[in-house]
Amino acid sequence: MASGEDDDPVMEEIDVYLAKSLVEKLFLFQYPVRPSCMTYDDVNHLSAKIKPKQQKVELEMAINTMSPNYCRSKGEQIALNVDGTTYDETNTYSAKIMDKQTFSSIQATTNTSRYAAAVFRKGELHITPLQGILQMRPSFMYLDKADGKQRERETANEGGDSSQDEAEEEVKAITVRFSRPESEQARQRRIHSYEFLQKKQAEEPWIPLHYHGIKDGRSEHERQYLYCQAMGATENSELVKTPKEYLAMLMPPQAEEKVVKPVGPSNVLSMAQLRTLPLGEQVKTLMKNVKVMPFANLMGLLASGTDSTAVMRCIQQVALLVQGNWVVKSDVLYPKNSFSPHSGVPAEVLCRGRDFVMWRFTLERSVMRKEIAAIVKLPPEDVKDFLEQMAVPRVNRGWEFLLPCDRDFMKKHPDVAHRQHMLWLGIQSKLEKVFNFSKEDFTPKNAPQPELVHISGEQRLKAAQERAQEKQSSLQKDLKAKKQGGTEAAGVHVKQEPVSDGEDEPMDTASPSSSALNGSLNGFPGAVSPSSDHTNGTCGSPAASSSPELRDFVCKTFRKHFVLTLSELKRLFNLHLASLPSGHSLLHPVSDRLLQDTILLSHCTQILVPFPAQTTAAHDEQKVFGLWETGETFDKHRQLLYEVFTKNYRVRRNAVQVRLTQELGDAVTKADIDRLLKECCACHAGMWYLKGTIQS
Repeated sequence: MASGEDDDPVMEEIDVYLAKSLVEKLFLFQYPVRPSCMTYDDVNHLSAKIKPKQQKVELEMAINTMSPNYCRSKGEQIALNVDGTTYDETNTYSAKIMDKQTFSSIQATTNTSRYAAAVFRKGELHITPLQGILQMRPSFMYLDKADGKQRERETANEGGDSSQDEAEEEVKAITVRFSRPESEQARQRRIHSYEFLQKKQAEEPWIPLHYHGIKDGRSEHERQYLYCQAMGATENSELVKTPKEYLAMLMPPQAEEKVVKPVGPSNVLSMAQLRTLPLGEQVKTLMKNVKVMPFANLMGLLASGTDSTAVMRCIQQVALLVQGNWVVKSDVLYPKNSFSPHSGVPAEVLCRGRDFVMWRFTLERSVMRKEIAAIVKLPPEDVKDFLEQMAVPRVNRGWEFLLPCDRDFMKKHPDVAHRQHMLWLGIQSKLEKVFNFSKEDFTPKNAPQPELVHISGEQRLKAAQERAQEKQSSLQKDLKAKKQGGTEAAGVHVKQEPVSDGEDEPMDTASPSSSALNGSLNGFPGAVSPSSDHTNGTCGSPAASSSPELRDFVCKTFRKHFVLTLSELKRLFNLHLASLPSGHSLLHPVSDRLLQDTILLSHCTQILVPFPAQTTAAHDEQKVFGLWETGETFDKHRQLLYEVFTKNYRVRRNAVQVRLTQELGDAVTKADIDRLLKECCACHAGMWYLKGTIQS
């Protein structure tokens, strides 16, 4: 390398040696409560002991009682409180004055693999790995002993005949109790408890040590072991690692010791720890702890910027809608194979009883506890537990639902409200069979009419059949008039509407679980398709029916996904509608035909993929659309890719590469192929498919 290019020259090379003589014996002591200029080197060390497994050390050091900074009267008072007035061999302070103090250690870290002690001598660096790093702090165990002495004195001063007390103890009946089997959760809580850890530490015996000062000859002898004893070539080979590997060995990734987190009470929830969980677990944990919550409050508890649509999907998995508020599902609180903490009733029975209470609150604001208990036939403690989770007691009114009805949420999300209503109808039918009742038994006589009118699937199907019959009869009349007119009606134009193939019906963007919404969007029934001229298969005036908001959504969606099936686009559109505020102009019925017309007006094209005859894909999944033109040079790559997929519904990578090379020449790079396939395709079993067209 030229001298001008080396701006960081090597100034000196130092040989590094690894000393192993003290690998399992070397500890680093730290004194965090003592200034570095005030060491304990010259202090008389009275005793030392260690527990090797726990790496716990205790040192006893003398206190200079003749120092002008020492309060002798205070030292005598402490000794009197600890040992009392009597003298025996177990006394802590034999001189009747506090003349020593004890230092006890705690581990600064449990992983010392990155720490070592190093000494430098004659251009050589010798390092010895540390067995432990201990922080020595003053111990105040003598205060505990003083408290014990005080309690003993108080007990001795108490009156009463001890012999009489002993006689009373003898005649007391003995009650034998058998402990129930310990659960795994209780065992984990016990082994992490402070009492268990203290007992575990006390089991290991102390091993006495002999302390040698820093200037002692034995200390100087032991310090020689900090230098590598074997300096031969066999023990010190050259470093064969690359610089990157060597740095990784010196500074490994931050995988610090995994501290076992103590098991806290079940009703304590850390928000900082909560936000480290996946979104679904966050929602489940919050609902399990809070039990009843409005959607707005749930969004406020989650991290800022959380997608409300994703939260809406998660909340419906763990909670049910009651009076516009979300109540946690019974099977979340009472999982399978669990039992009631009050009565031992199985979880399945508890879930049925709690579902009945929730269902009653969907009908009225208040319920009577006795009436609930008479129907569900559960112990009073369990019924009270159900009610306390979602209601509050009112004088002369029974139990009233905990939160006011959130009508704003139901107006803003009518599709969710309708889906939950259908779900409650299914739960109601199950409860009627289990508890042998009918809904009319609990319907209030003066109940207000609901604001949202729900149309059942049977009613919607009947209306669709009537519309089809009207169209059929109208078509037959037109054909009959045309035949009767013959050549005399040659100058008359008869407008004939084509038979609907289902595409002019309102788009079904509801989830499979809400089949009652089939044929409508977000619960709006009876949508009318836009007028279109099907001559030659083209729309007459799609722009007149396509709103700017719809076109903007389609453009942005295809700019992001590039290739979409009609069913996937409808799903994304439904999610988009769920995030819009109430009264938005886009919240109106949108038919499949209007959506397809908008796609074609948004610089996109339909890709005629030749699916096999035995394909299992749905009709909407066979309609594939792709982004055609964006104004970039990469548009040509996508257009050629679409052409390849008009010949086969699955291709190999080399087929795409050959087609692009034929048209664009050697300018096509591997990066271009990777980008093209990543944007528009998905890989399965070595073959490439357009997005959404992989057959199961």
